[in-house]
Amino acid sequence: MVKIRNQNLTEMLFCRKLPLLRSRPFSALHGVARQAILSPSSSFHHHQSCYATKTLTRNNKTHINNCDDNNNGDDERRGKWFTLPPFTSTIDGSALGRQLACPSKSPISETTALKWVLQCCPGLPRNFVQKLFRLSQVRRESPSLDSSANEGHEQEIKLKRVAAKDSLKLGDRIFLPISIQESPSRKEKCPCTEEEVGFIQSLELYKDSAIIVINKPHGMPVQGGIGIRRSIDELAATCLTYDYSEPPRLVHRLDRDSSGILVMGRTQTSATVLHSIFREKTFSASKEDNDNEKRILQRWYWALVVGTPRCSKGVISAPLRKVVVDNGKSDRITVVNNDQIMSAQHAVTRYQVIKPSCHGYTWLKLSPLTGRKHQLRVHCAEVLGTPIVGDYKYGWQTHRKWKQFHPSDLNKDSNDETPKEKTLHFGLDLESGSILEKQPGLHLHCKEMTLPNVSQAIQKVQLSSGCDVSKLESLKLVAPLPSHMQRSWDVLNS
Repeated sequence: MVKIRNQNLTEMLFCRKLPLLRSRPFSALHGVARQAILSPSSSFHHHQSCYATKTLTRNNKTHINNCDDNNNGDDERRGKWFTLPPFTSTIDGSALGRQLACPSKSPISETTALKWVLQCCPGLPRNFVQKLFRLSQVRRESPSLDSSANEGHEQEIKLKRVAAKDSLKLGDRIFLPISIQESPSRKEKCPCTEEEVGFIQSLELYKDSAIIVINKPHGMPVQGGIGIRRSIDELAATCLTYDYSEPPRLVHRLDRDSSGILVMGRTQTSATVLHSIFREKTFSASKEDNDNEKRILQRWYWALVVGTPRCSKGVISAPLRKVVVDNGKSDRITVVNNDQIMSAQHAVTRYQVIKPSCHGYTWLKLSPLTGRKHQLRVHCAEVLGTPIVGDYKYGWQTHRKWKQFHPSDLNKDSNDETPKEKTLHFGLDLESGSILEKQPGLHLHCKEMTLPNVSQAIQKVQLSSGCDVSKLESLKLVAPLPSHMQRSWDVLNS
C-alpha cells in the first residue's frame, strides 16, 4: 500500500474531488463531535434562521460569480453555498480573556475569518473548519455594481477565497460549502431519569449568565471516551442547559478520580474567554511569574498524603514529560531532570501543610500554577516523596504496603458507625473510599477557586468596547469535601 507523505499532494487530490466533503473529513466525525454539527438541537441549527443558501441562476437579478473557479462546468456544483450573517463588531473572547488574566495586555480588536465561522457555528469542530480553509473551500462576498447593466443596476456578487487569518470588514459575508448542512437522523440526548437530573443539578455551586460551576463527584469522568458510558460533558448537555440554546462547554479538566470545582462556559463567548484565562495562567507561570498576588486565577486543592514533606511550605518547579510503559499499552507522567528535553513541559506547584502529621498522614494545600496532566499527583509522589492517598498510579509502591496501616492504629470512636448505604447514581459509590477502607479512593479535591467575573466583563464590553475590565470583582468559589475525604478528616482529628 502506497502512503502519501506530501501534504500538498494530499490536498490536491482532495480538491480534485470536492464532493468528498460529504465523506472525509465529515463522515470521520462521529459520536459527540458529529452530533454537535448535525443535531437540529445544536447551536449550529439554532442560528440557521439567520443564514441563507444562494444558488447560481441565470434568471435572478442577483448572481453569484465564483471568480476563483476556472472550470465553468462545475458552476452548478460550486454555486450553492451556506451563507453566514454579515460580519458585525463582536467581542473577541480570546483577547478579553488575556486582558482579564494580564491587565497590562491590550485586547486585539481584529476578527479573522476563522473566528467568525467558529462564532457563528459553535457546533463545528475547530479542526474541521481549519480543514475547509486549508482546502480553499471558504469564500468571502465582495459585492459590486455592474455598470453595464441596462436597468435596475443588476448586482453581481463575487466570491473570493478567504484565508483563515484574513481580517474581516463590517458587512463581509462568509460562504461555506452547502454539504455541511446535510442532516441525518437525529441522535437522542443522553437519557436520564428525574432522579439523575436532580442529582446532577444538586452539584451546582454557582451559576450566572456566563458560567456554571459544579462540585464534581469523584469517580465520574469529565469527558467521554472508549468504555465510558456517562461523562460530565454529556450529562451537562442534558441536565444543565436549562433555557439556553447551547449546552455548557468544558474549559478545564479534572481527573476522573479527583473531585471538586469544575467550571463550564454557558455560551461560546464565555467559554472562549475562560479558555484564554486558563491558557494565560499556564503561560505566565512558565515565564517564572509566580507572584501569587498578581495572579487573577487561583486554584487550591486539598490532598491527604502518606508521609510528611521536609518543608511545611514551598514552591515546586519540576518539568514533566509523558513516557510510554507496558509495551505501549499505557503511559504515565514523570519528572525529568533536564528541562531542555523537547517533550518536557514546565510545571510549577505551590504547597503548604494544613495539618501536622498524624499517624503517618499529612493534609496538604496545593496550588497548580501551571496546568499539566497529573501535575499535582506527580509532584507529590516524585518531588515531595509523599504520594496522595488512593493514587495507585504514582504511589503504587506505598500502597503495596497499605496493610501496615490498620484502623486500630487510629483514634477511632467506637460509636462511629459505617455509613449507611445510599442510592447509587450513575454507579457512583460516594460514601466509601476513606482511609479506613482496604482500598481508599483518591484524596485529591479542588476546594477553592478565584477567577474573574466573566459575566460582568462581557456585559461591560458589550456596553463599551474600550472599557477597563481589570478592576472587576473576582468570584470566590468553595466546594465542600466529598464524603470519603470528610470521613478521613474526621477520623484523623477525632
